[in-house]
Amino acid sequence: MAAKQDPLCTVNQWRNSEKARNLSNAGELSLYMSDEIQRKSTRRFLWPKSVKSLFSPNYGGANISHHCLSRRAPPPEAIRAAKDHLGDNCVCGNGGIILGPSVLCRNEKFRMYMFPDNGYYVIKNMGVVGFMFYLFISGVKMDIFAVRKADKKHWYIALFGVMVPLCCGIAVAFYWRKSMAPELVKASAVMGITSSLAMTAFPVLYPIMKELNLLSSEIGRVALSIAVIGDVIGMNGVVIFEASKQGENRPIAALWYIISLAVVQASIFGGVRQFMIWIIRTTPVGKPVDQVYVIGILLGVFVIAFVADALGLAIANGPLWLGLAVPDGPPLGAILVEKSETILTNIFMPFSYMYVGMVTDLSSMSGHWEYLRPLLYVVLTGYIMKMVSTLAIARFLDLTIRDSLTLSLIMSLRGEVEFLLFIHWMDFKILKVPEFTMLVLLTIAVTVITAPLIRILHDPARPYMLNTRRTIQHTLPNSELHLVTCINEEENLYGVMNLLELLNPTASTPIAVHTLRLIELVGRANPVFIDHESEEENGAEGCRFSSIHNAVKIFGEARGEYITMHSYTAISPKRSMHQDVCELALTKQACLIIVPVPRVIIDHTIGTPARKSTSQSLSFNVLKHAPCSVGVLVSKKEYPSRVYGVLRSSMHHFILLFLGGADCREALSYADRAAARCPDISLTVVRFLSHENEGDIEVEKKLDDQLVTSFWVKYEANEHVVYREAVVKNGEETMAVIHAMNNVCYDLWIVGRNHVNPVLIQGLSNWTEIGELGVIGEYIASSDFSSNASVLVVQQQILRGQRKEFR
Repeated sequence: MAAKQDPLCTVNQWRNSEKARNLSNAGELSLYMSDEIQRKSTRRFLWPKSVKSLFSPNYGGANISHHCLSRRAPPPEAIRAAKDHLGDNCVCGNGGIILGPSVLCRNEKFRMYMFPDNGYYVIKNMGVVGFMFYLFISGVKMDIFAVRKADKKHWYIALFGVMVPLCCGIAVAFYWRKSMAPELVKASAVMGITSSLAMTAFPVLYPIMKELNLLSSEIGRVALSIAVIGDVIGMNGVVIFEASKQGENRPIAALWYIISLAVVQASIFGGVRQFMIWIIRTTPVGKPVDQVYVIGILLGVFVIAFVADALGLAIANGPLWLGLAVPDGPPLGAILVEKSETILTNIFMPFSYMYVGMVTDLSSMSGHWEYLRPLLYVVLTGYIMKMVSTLAIARFLDLTIRDSLTLSLIMSLRGEVEFLLFIHWMDFKILKVPEFTMLVLLTIAVTVITAPLIRILHDPARPYMLNTRRTIQHTLPNSELHLVTCINEEENLYGVMNLLELLNPTASTPIAVHTLRLIELVGRANPVFIDHESEEENGAEGCRFSSIHNAVKIFGEARGEYITMHSYTAISPKRSMHQDVCELALTKQACLIIVPVPRVIIDHTIGTPARKSTSQSLSFNVLKHAPCSVGVLVSKKEYPSRVYGVLRSSMHHFILLFLGGADCREALSYADRAAARCPDISLTVVRFLSHENEGDIEVEKKLDDQLVTSFWVKYEANEHVVYREAVVKNGEETMAVIHAMNNVCYDLWIVGRNHVNPVLIQGLSNWTEIGELGVIGEYIASSDFSSNASVLVVQQQILRGQRKEFR
C-alpha cells in the first residue's frame, strides 16, 4: 500500500517555506478579497452551496456564507459574532480559503491564536466525517438500480459524454508528459484525473439541480438518469484506479484490494441490505421505523468507514456503498435523511469546506507554473470536451439546441465529490499543494460560471407557455372535456368528486378526468411519475396512495361510460409539484385544472403554517404557469376521510358572480357547461355593472356583452336559470349585494379570479391575504362569510404574451 501524506502537514511546510515568507502582506490581500466578495454578494443570484460554503467562515459551526452570498443581508447578530471571532475584514467573505494559508494563516500569530496545533486535526476529522455522511446520504437518495430502466438515449449520452473527454484528456496528458510532475506522469494518476474530469457525480448534481428547481423538469430527469449511469461507470473506474495505484510497487496489493472490495460489497449488499428490507417489511404501514434501527444504521456509517479504511478501500467508499444499500424512499430512507440531513448540512459540512479551504494555498502556485501548466491544459481539455461531447450527442439525438446546451452545462457541474477526490489524491502523494490549489480553484470557477448560465437558459415554465387557446369558453360544446385534478391531501378528494359529479357528463358532452395524486419527495433523489393504468402497484409505495386510486376508480365505474377516469401519482419536491400538474395538463390537452385548496388556508384556527404554505405555493404556481384555465376549489364543508362514491341530492343551487373580464367569462362558460344538460342544477347569474359605465374597458365590455347575451338567449325559457344585474358605485356596494344574496342556500359559488373594472372592487384590495382566490373569492371563502357552500375561483388561460401581466 502506498504511503499516505497528511495534506495539512504539507500546508504547514509551504507556510514555513522561504517562498511563503517573501510574498505580499496578508492584511492587504485580505482587505481586497473581503471588499471584492462583498461587492459580488450584492448580485441577486443564489450560488450553489458548495461554492458559497467554501468561502465561508464556518469556524465553530457559524455559517456566515448563507448571509454573505444569498439574497438577504446578514442579521446584526451574525455580524457581531463574526466580528468577535474574525475582525471587521472577515465579516462578509473571509473564511475557508480566506482563513487558510492563502491569506490569514500566513500570519503566524493569527494562526496560533485561531488554530492551535491540535485545531487542524479537529477540523480535518470533522471534515472527513462530513464527507462520509454526505456520501452516505447521497447514496440513500440515489437509486442505483434505476440504470436498468434508463432509456437508450440516456446510455448513449452518458457513454459518449464520458469516453470523448476521457480519451482527449489522456491524449493531452501524453503530449505534455515530459513537462508534468513525476507523480502525475504515472498511468494510474493520468487515468484517475482524466476520469474525474469525464464524470459528473450524482451527489454533486442533485443538490445544485434542487436549488435551481430542475428536478421535475424533463431536462432534469434526463440529467439525473445520465448521472446515475455515469456514477456506475465511475465506480468501476475508481476500483481500477485504486487497484492500479496500490499495485504499482507490489502487484499482490492490487489482488488484496480486489478481494477486500468483493468481501465488503458482498457483506453490505448481500447481508446489510437484506436486513434493511426486513426492517421495512416489519414496519407497519404509515408508522415510522423504530429509532433503534435508525441509530444503528447511522452508527454503522462509522463502522463501515473504519473497515474500509483498514482494508485500504478509501474511507469514503464504505459509507457510499452503505447508503446505496438502503432502499430509497419511505419509510427507511426518508427517516434516515430526515434525522441526519440537518446536522450534516449545518454542522459537519461546514468543517468539510473549511478543511478544503485550509489545505488550499494560493501562494504555493507562484513559481511552479512549469509543472502546473500541463495539468491546466489537461483539466481545461477535459471540461471543454465534456461540454462539447454532451452537446453534440444530445443534439444528434434530436434534443433542441437550448435543451442540449442546458444539458451540457448541467453535466459540467462540479462540487463536493471532486474536493474529496483531490484530498484523496493528496493522501497518496499524487498531488501536492500547488496542484491541489489549482484544481480546487478550477472546480469553483466551473460551477460559478455554469450555474447562472443554466438558470438563464432553462426556464421551467417555458414549455407551458402556449399561444393556442385551451379554455372551456373556446372548447366546442359537444366535444369531450379534458380536466386535470390534483390531490395533495385526502380531505380534498370528496370536494373534487362532488364538483365532477355536478358537471353531469352525457353522451354528447363526455368528460375525461386525469387525477394526479401529489406526494412530497422524501428520502430519494429521483422524482417519480406513475401511470396507474400502465404500471402495477407494488410494495410499500403502492400502499401509500392505493386508497385514493381506488376511490377514483370506483367513482368512474359508478358514473358509467360518459366519464373516463385516469389516475396518476407524482412524487416530487414541494417546489416543483406544479410542474407535474402543468406537464400532465399539457400532455393531455386539458382545458381546465382543478386545484383544491384545503380548509386550513381560509380557517386560521386549524392547520400549521407549513401546511398552509405548501398548499398556497402549489395553487399559486399552478395559476402562474398553467397551460390552460385553472379552477381553485375551496370546500368549506367537512367531508368524510374515506370516499367510495358521491351521493346526489335532488337539486343543486349554483350562483355565478360576473364582474367582467376574461376570468369571469371563463367562469360563465363553466357554469353554462354544468347547467346545459343537467335538470338537477339551478343556476343564478348576477352581473355587476358600474354606475354610468365608470371604469369600463371598451374591448372587454364588448366581449362580456357578447357572451352574456348569448347565454341569456340560450336559457331565457329555462326556469332553473336566473339572470340578474346589479349596478354599484364602489367595492362596498359590491360586497353589500353579495352579502344580501347569502340568504339563499347555495351549494356552489363561482367567481372569476381577476376583474378588469377597478370601480367594482374599489377599496377592497387591502383586504386580500390569499392572492390565488382574488378579492371576491377570498371574501366568499372566508369564515367571516356565513356560508358552507363550496367556492370555485376561475382563471382563464394566460397566453404566452400575457405572462408578464400575471398577478
